[in-house]
Amino acid sequence: MNTRLYNARILTMADGTQPIWGEIWIENDKITYAGAPRASDIHWDVTRNLCGNLVLPGFKNAHTHSAMTFLRSYADDLPLHDWLNRQVFPMEAKLNEEHIYHLSKLAILEYLTSGITANFDMYLTPDSIAQASIDCGFRTVLTGAVNDFSQSAALVGAWYEKYNGYHPLISFELGFHAEYTTSRGILEELAALAARYRAPVYTHNSETASEVQACIQKNGCTPTQYLDALHLFDYGGGGYHCVYLTPEDMEIFRRRGLSVITNPASNLKLASGIAPIQALLDAGINLAIGTDGPASNNCLDMFREMFLTTALAKVREQNAAAVDADAVLYMATVGGAKAMRLTDCETLTPGSQADLIVLDLNQPNMQPLNNISKNIVYSGSKQNVALTMVAGKILYENGTFDIGEDPQAIYAQANEIIRQLAAR
Repeated sequence: MNTRLYNARILTMADGTQPIWGEIWIENDKITYAGAPRASDIHWDVTRNLCGNLVLPGFKNAHTHSAMTFLRSYADDLPLHDWLNRQVFPMEAKLNEEHIYHLSKLAILEYLTSGITANFDMYLTPDSIAQASIDCGFRTVLTGAVNDFSQSAALVGAWYEKYNGYHPLISFELGFHAEYTTSRGILEELAALAARYRAPVYTHNSETASEVQACIQKNGCTPTQYLDALHLFDYGGGGYHCVYLTPEDMEIFRRRGLSVITNPASNLKLASGIAPIQALLDAGINLAIGTDGPASNNCLDMFREMFLTTALAKVREQNAAAVDADAVLYMATVGGAKAMRLTDCETLTPGSQADLIVLDLNQPNMQPLNNISKNIVYSGSKQNVALTMVAGKILYENGTFDIGEDPQAIYAQANEIIRQLAAR
């Protein structure tokens, strides 16, 4: 299938944040041209006159637990560990693979409305998450969530082998829940897997001050230092949250080529703190942005996350010039793709995957067009998402979904699942 998007402003993210005027050509799932208007004798199966609206790479939600949609506004207003132990873990114990399949689809709908074209999903049953993404045409990177209570290092290794090469929309990375939920023996098994596959490892890291202090008391060092000493980061990877990193931790992240995936809304809602984004940028560490799950956020909205990333950094640094909006837009697109190892989804350039979004600039919150990239971060919202495309297929356009299922059926299924679980 050949697709042409024309009369467009194009922000390729390949070289800064200044849009160009032109068009994008797509053959099946790949971009073949992105540049100034030019003649062609290609037969176009799909064309869109974008009337001056903006095309840019889709946002990458680099940390989430999609199927936790069932806990949206159910487990709120509690500190992190009470939230986990009193609300989340008991309810999650009642889930099965079919539940997670349907609940993941609900999250995918929300991702599409927010211009998110790929997510980095850490949850209980990768099999059903992968199938939900494939059935919807959505791109998902899976990661293990092994801890002392669920999954195992052997199972994560089996998933790594199964899902890399399984389907063009699916990949898998090694991962575990957190240092404080995972015993040393399991961590050593995961380190052995990382060495065997020469693969990166991902985990929740230094999310709260109490987590870091407990690790120091138990192991004599911070979570980052402890995990690095176990060789978990020999081949890279990343940390989710990373609110309480020391300068020594940041040096490990820099030296190991680790990514920090910040989750500002979740960190605010759970009163975890504000991550040191400016210091991480200054250290040359790759940064990405995630929503976290819909139980701790509760909104899967990349526009809100982008604004909070820069605004909270300015407050933390007491410096309105800290963490420029252009850097945040890079985190939400290219930085996320790097963290997720989606090397062909970073920019809108020939050979890249056609994972892109169209933002409607013809709305009050985007006018005047003094600086489009800053408009996106400081005043943009989901109302501006006119089109979301993954692998060359339009999955969302002007309020209408094309994911192979009626959204109303997905909503009904999600409400029925929570009714059943709450009654048990």
